[in-house]
Amino acid sequence: MKRVLRERESLLVIMIVVLIIIITSTNSVFLRSDNLVDILRNASVLGILACGMLLVILTGGIDVSVGAVTAANTCICGMLLKNVTDNIPLVFVICMVCGMLMGLGNGLLISRLRIPPIVVTLGTYNIVNGLMLYATKGTWITGLPDSFTIGFGQASFFNTYVESADRVVGLPIQVIFFIASIIVTWWLLRYTRFGRSVYALGGNREAAIRSGYNVKRSETLIFVYMGLLAGFAAVVHVSIFRQIDPSSFLGYEINVIAATVIGGVSINGGYGSILGAILGVFFMTILQNGLILMRIPTFWQKIVTGLVIIIVVSVDMYTEFLRNKNRLKVDVEDVAARQ
Repeated sequence: MKRVLRERESLLVIMIVVLIIIITSTNSVFLRSDNLVDILRNASVLGILACGMLLVILTGGIDVSVGAVTAANTCICGMLLKNVTDNIPLVFVICMVCGMLMGLGNGLLISRLRIPPIVVTLGTYNIVNGLMLYATKGTWITGLPDSFTIGFGQASFFNTYVESADRVVGLPIQVIFFIASIIVTWWLLRYTRFGRSVYALGGNREAAIRSGYNVKRSETLIFVYMGLLAGFAAVVHVSIFRQIDPSSFLGYEINVIAATVIGGVSINGGYGSILGAILGVFFMTILQNGLILMRIPTFWQKIVTGLVIIIVVSVDMYTEFLRNKNRLKVDVEDVAARQ
């Protein structure tokens, strides 16, 4: 049992279960199949972005421009669909390329000029946000083609009729894209040299260089991948909401970073897993869904969410401190025994 409690992912699973019990005890609607499907759909965009943020934080970096980059790509997606083409694969490709170019700018400045990630991405946030507001004049983009909003956005798999909900429930296509992002990110981290360089870079930059990793290239590719997923998530977001609000992702980077860190990814880099990040995403999504079902006022939702983030991350940091303290104690005792 002690071993289980030491695992961050296991602790988070326990916390999610407790959270579900609390929410269900106040509103049984939470466990209805249609609400669970909505939770999965709503977790998709946050989850896709968390997959990219995982790599960034694993290196000890941070990307506060992710909200602006995603918002900009939702606008690009809307403009393409409304004025240029309703070819959905082409829209995905263009948005992902635009996201990659924005990420490439971040990556080159960080890796080549050694400017701190928070400084670069904060600058990118303001530049991209300003350009987006200039291009859209802050107005919503509506009137997207039905082939995208209905034919694509409402597509689902494994459909079944649920009598209690009086509706057909299936696995939304957005969740399929979320799962695909998880699989690709897991494969990159586990089976590629690039993935090993991410952990090495977060653990000890100088040691990573001595081990033969091309640190500058890895840093650049990490932000390119983050940008790619931001473009990907933007199209998924538009397929859910079917209209674009240029300010919809204002402050969203906080949710992405919080979900990743809540999942046990060390803010100092070098430690974390895709499983933990995804559990963090579900913790955040279930919490927000539960607060709505419990009819908590919007301002209290923000306060409660903020408090939970601080508490969970504080507990996580404290357990990491205890782990490092015990490791140091063992090392000291080992040295004393040898002498």
